[in-house]
Amino acid sequence: MNENAKVARLPNKFEALIPIIFLLGVMISNYVFGWGQDPHIPVTLSCGVAMIIGYRCGYTYKDMLAAGLEAVNQSLEAIIIILLVGCLIGSFTACGTIPAVVYYGLKLLSPGIFLPFITLMCAVVGIALGSAWTVSATLGIAFMAIGKTMGLNPALIAGAILSGACCGDKFSPLSDSTNLAAGASQTGLFDHVGAMVTTTFPSLVIAIILYAFFSFSSVNNYDPSLANQLSAEIVNHYDYMSPLLLIPILMIIIVAVIKMPAIPSIVLLSLVGCGFAAVLQGAGIADCIRMLHYGYSAESQNELFSNLVNRGGMDSMLWTNNLVIVAVAFGGILQKIGAIESILGHLIHKVKTPFQLVFVTLATSIFCITTMCDQYLGLIIPSSMYKDNYDQMGLGRNMLSRTLEDGGTLWSPLVPWSSCGSYHTSVLGVPTLSYLPYCFMNLINPIFALVTASWGGNILFADGSRTTFYGKLKKGRGPAGAPEEAHEIAMKALVERRKAGIYKSL
Repeated sequence: MNENAKVARLPNKFEALIPIIFLLGVMISNYVFGWGQDPHIPVTLSCGVAMIIGYRCGYTYKDMLAAGLEAVNQSLEAIIIILLVGCLIGSFTACGTIPAVVYYGLKLLSPGIFLPFITLMCAVVGIALGSAWTVSATLGIAFMAIGKTMGLNPALIAGAILSGACCGDKFSPLSDSTNLAAGASQTGLFDHVGAMVTTTFPSLVIAIILYAFFSFSSVNNYDPSLANQLSAEIVNHYDYMSPLLLIPILMIIIVAVIKMPAIPSIVLLSLVGCGFAAVLQGAGIADCIRMLHYGYSAESQNELFSNLVNRGGMDSMLWTNNLVIVAVAFGGILQKIGAIESILGHLIHKVKTPFQLVFVTLATSIFCITTMCDQYLGLIIPSSMYKDNYDQMGLGRNMLSRTLEDGGTLWSPLVPWSSCGSYHTSVLGVPTLSYLPYCFMNLINPIFALVTASWGGNILFADGSRTTFYGKLKKGRGPAGAPEEAHEIAMKALVERRKAGIYKSL
């Protein structure tokens, strides 16, 4: 193995681009010709292309396979969490919690504040659902129809929907991308969620202000029939509909505040949902087991209602996990053969400050999503490339995970040929490039993260301390989760930088 390592070389830029060009070519063809194929097989085939390039550069099949498997092994916790999130969604739907969030949100709808309201509503429901895709397919469709009756630009409505939905997806412990960002960065799930408050929440506030301006100046009339039909269907279907059903949502906040580990917290919340379903909706033990595995199902003539409740279950997360496995393996192989290092490695060698590291992470994440057409690769590949650099700068792993989502999760819906962009276009009926300028949240968040980092604001350190928006150092609640060896390296680097006066001391 040592001999192989000696003859192995870094691929040149052309060789390094071949696997990416192959994947990009297949995915763009899928978009242009409307094949409607999922990205799993293209990514798997791209793994083979990457291995061929690696073999030409002196790497053995055994070494490349080991690198792919090791990358998957590092993401196993995230994979397990994603499966359990499916159980949680099934139980929260069965007990009526998720429909209750939608029901009470629609009751608050006001024409004068339509755009900021739907942004906030989609964010809240996105946190409850853990899926921007589901928000788009349920509330998104309803709000598109309602907004058109007000004379609003469909692209503006779609932008407001996606701004809220993607924000909620980012914050939700139920979200696969949120769990993957934390897992790929090897930090705690709730450490990651808490870290995003520093950049995502202010960006949401700015976006809502912009939507308020457009809403006040553009809304002419309002037809509440679609919202009323969905609300009536929810009430008619569930045996019990009351604000008490919002208690499980509050429990998500509680387990986040007490920093309960992700897997036991999701299992606990799933069981709470089963308990509410049994007591309030009359579900039996067999019903609970079925919906934990296969999700909740209900027959209805109302398509919006069916899209809302027929979901969840461990089985429903297999599509995501299958893609995660092959995408993580692809990232591991690319890292092993040095493909991304060859393409972007010159950037990391120039990085000396947290601001520069944030910029490189955001740029790599956006590059990966744009060229590889999938948001999971935009989370996985930059994390594998730069996590050591965050340690060497004394930064917290939750700053890495936060930056991945600032650029990765929010950028994916803006790429027309990505699975995310094509999905939202088909559901909302608005071309990706048309709604792109109005996705204020998605555009503002990475810019806000980068600008504040330029003057030392919102920096998260390995000891749990952080800087405020203005760059003032504050003591935190404790270090974010990280591998023990990585945390030791980061703490040592932090102490050295503070002694040298590079960072401020507490």
